[in-house]
Amino acid sequence: MSVSNFMGYLKGKSALRIYDKHPDLQSKWNKAFGAHEYYVATVGNIIEETIKKYIQEQFEESEKEED
Repeated sequence: MSVSNFMGYLKGKSALRIYDKHPDLQSKWNKAFGAHEYYVATVGNIIEETIKKYIQEQFEESEKEED
């Protein structure tokens, strides 16, 4: 299985579980939950700052979409 196929599966299943527990969120995000991107790196090549930067950028992008 490719990384992109696995991530699509994982993100799809995660969204379904969240909507099962919180059905009111479906209308808020119009069934498009989460970012369209994902970040993948080997454990040896990633540092904590990289993860923090990615999360911050996703948060900022989410904030822009809500405006």
